[in-house]
Amino acid sequence: MYGFDSYVALGDSFTEGLNDALPDGSFRGWADRLAEILAADRSDFRYANLSLRGKMLDEIMDEQLPIALELKPDLVTLCAGGNDIIVPGADVEAVVERFEEGVAKLREAGIPVLIFNGPDTKVLSVMSVLRGKVAIYNTHLWAIAERHGARMVDLWTMGPLHDRRAWSDDRLHFSPEAHRRIALKSAEVLGIPVASDWREPWPSEDTPSRWIDSRRSDLAWTKVHLLPWIRRQLRGESMGDGLSPKRPQLAPLVPIEVLEAAENAQQQQQAS
Repeated sequence: MYGFDSYVALGDSFTEGLNDALPDGSFRGWADRLAEILAADRSDFRYANLSLRGKMLDEIMDEQLPIALELKPDLVTLCAGGNDIIVPGADVEAVVERFEEGVAKLREAGIPVLIFNGPDTKVLSVMSVLRGKVAIYNTHLWAIAERHGARMVDLWTMGPLHDRRAWSDDRLHFSPEAHRRIALKSAEVLGIPVASDWREPWPSEDTPSRWIDSRRSDLAWTKVHLLPWIRRQLRGESMGDGLSPKRPQLAPLVPIEVLEAAENAQQQQQAS
C-alpha cells in the first residue's frame, strides 16, 4: 500500500521492544507497531525482527546485517551502537565507523534504510551523564544519513520522550506509550499517514515528584539495574545470552488484535 511489501528490523533491545510487554510475556515494541502500520491488514506483507537485547554493534553487523542483505527487503530499520557508547572509555568514532559500514552495504544493495539517533537522557537522574556522548554520536549519525541517503528518526528532539513516563524503571528502555509514539514518528518519517499524533502532550500528573522520592528511586535503580549491568560487563555477559530473535524470518504479520483475542480465549478456556 505504501511501497513496502517487506520489512526487516535490526538492532538491540530497543528494537526488540523492551519493555513493551504483551500478555504472554513477549515484547511488542515500536518495530512491531510500525510493521502493523505498514501491513495495514495486508496478508502479503512480510516482517522479520532480528534484533536482540544486549547486542553490541559488532554482533549486529556480523550476525544480523548479512541476513538482511540476503533477504533484501523493501525496508530495513537500524538502531545500534547504544550499548557500545555507554561503556566507559568507549571510542565513539570507532563505533560510528562500523555503523557507517553497515548503512553503506545496505544502501549499495538498493535497500531503503531508516536509522535512529539516541534519545536525550536529560530527564533521567544519573543517566543524564551520558548526554554529551550521545550528542556526539548523534552528530555523526546525521552525517551518515546524509552521505548515504538514509532517513533519520530523531529521538533526541522528540518532546514526549523528555517526560519521565516515556521511560521504564530501568532508565534504559522505553515505556509502552513511548514505543507507540516512536512507531508513529517512524511512520511519519517514511511518509505514511497515521490516525494519531506522536506529539500529543502527556496528561497532567496529579502528584508532583519530591526530592526524597527521587533519591530513593536512585538507590533502588542502582541496586536492581545498575549493579547487575556492571557485573554483566565485567563477566562479558549479555542480557541476550541464550536467546534467539523473536521473528528470525520474513513472515506474514498477525495483527495484535488477533493475538490478544487468542490469548483471552485461552485464558477463558483455562478458567472454565
